[in-house]
Parts: sequence; structure tokens; C-alpha cells
Amino acid sequence: MSAQEKKLIHTAACLIIGDEVLGGKTVDTNSAYFAKFCFSLGINLRRIEVIADDEDEIVEAVQRMSKSYDFVVTSGGIGPTHDDITYQSIAKAFGLSLKLHDAAFERMRRLSKPHKSQPNFDWNVPSAALTAKKRMVELPLDDSLPDEDQVIFVNDELWVPVNCVNGNIHILPGVPRLFETLLDGLKPRLLPRLTDPEGKGVHRILISTPMAESEVAGYLTELAAKTEPRGVKVGSYPRWGKEHNTVTLVGRDVEYMDSLVAEVETAVQGRRVAVEGEDDIDSTDTVTGGLASG
Repeated sequence: MSAQEKKLIHTAACLIIGDEVLGGKTVDTNSAYFAKFCFSLGINLRRIEVIADDEDEIVEAVQRMSKSYDFVVTSGGIGPTHDDITYQSIAKAFGLSLKLHDAAFERMRRLSKPHKSQPNFDWNVPSAALTAKKRMVELPLDDSLPDEDQVIFVNDELWVPVNCVNGNIHILPGVPRLFETLLDGLKPRLLPRLTDPEGKGVHRILISTPMAESEVAGYLTELAAKTEPRGVKVGSYPRWGKEHNTVTLVGRDVEYMDSLVAEVETAVQGRRVAVEGEDDIDSTDTVTGGLASG
């Protein structure tokens, strides 16, 4: 196992690759899922980038991210068509060759079925379709490293592997269902490397306030200075068009955070909520009642 794979995971980054995202054809949901995944494990997600299907951009981004962050995932660009260039670009970034991974190919043969538009497809007969399918299991591999550290199968029902390059770049598909399943499947491998081995992660307390952000800014500045040494971050989030804004406390020390709630509620004339916006109904009812009685 590489030195990078043995390191504790403190920071993470996500690289979304795809012209379709930048062109507005596809909405990226994978970065949001990854953000929630990291939050749940207490990993500090430091960067999310969206770039084109461009070899030079992919090379630059993965080299930089691999140096700067402990756990990096990429999303997209590993399909069978000419514009799916993530594998080849990442291979170039780290001086690796693309090699057909036999185990991944065998899983593909066993677990995938030809599309209905390919009734005559034969795994044993050379064809353009077979060549295209093989592109999805031609992976950047380092002969000096164990195969199991580079090609990770996390779900018995899926042939798609997670290809790990340079110890910390994890190449995932862009299809949300696959991205989410494979990412979740990595969790058992990540837990031993977390600063919180039990994977309890960080916690977020939400406090709903009817006050304007500018009205509570002074108090929140003082609160942030007081809580920072205890590892608690204070946030303030406007909710456009709603009656309430949201103040958050985020950290690991739940007992300390709970002890702050009463003070914050008083200072911002608000109350703790489980879900942002749960008190919007009260506001709507009040408005509706007023209009009805008028």
C-alpha cells in the first residue's frame, strides 16, 4: 500500500468532468452527494471543480488535487465514446499506461447485457461495439502497486470498478446512481483512515431566526470568535423570500454546541429546528389567516 493510502484523511476534493455539465445539458448532483458524504464522515471537503472533457485540463486538475488533498474523487468521462477521456488523461497525468483489466472485463461480460439495439452483439467476436465496451475497463495501472489497491470492486451486483490512481485519486462514473453506490461502497475502506475512526463525523445545529442577517451580524461575529477555539464554526444563511433566516453551529463537540443553543436562540430571537424551513408553514398560516380575516 502506498504512503498516501496509509495517510489519515483530513481533506477532500471533487472533480466533475463533463462538457454536458458546463453546457447546461446535465445538472450535477454528484458533488452535492459527495459533500454530504464527506460531512457525515467528518472529512473536510475543501474544493469542488467542474471542468470540460479536455485532456490538458484534466491532467492539471488531478495533479494539483492529488498533491493538495487526501481523498479525491472524479466524476464522469469514463464511458465508451470518443469524448470519454478521463482514464487516458489521468494515465497521462501520472505517467501510467492504460491496460485492459481482465477481472473488470470478466465482470462486465457476466453482469452486463447488450443493449436492445445490439441484438447480434457477441463478446467473442471483434467489433466496434466490443472495442467501445473495452474502453471502459482499460485503466491507468501502476505495475509497482498491488492490483487490489488500484482496482476496487465495492458491489457484487456491479461490474464497474473504482479505479484508484496515485494513492488518492478515485475515478467514479458520472451517472448519479452508480456514483452514489460506488462512493458508499468505499466507506469501509475509508473509516480506518479517518481522524474519527468510528465515522461519526461532524454535527450541524440549525437555529431559525426572523431577524435580518445585518441585525445579528455583530453577535454572530463575537460568537464565532468564542467558539472557534473549540472547533465550532458559526454560519449565517439568508433564505430569500422566506420569513426566517438560518444560523448554524457546526462541529464535533455536540455537548458544547448544545450548551450554546439557548444563548443563540435568545440573541437571534429564534428557535432550534430539525430541518431548515420547518417553521415556514407557521408563517404561511399567519399570512393566510390575516388575508382571510381582512
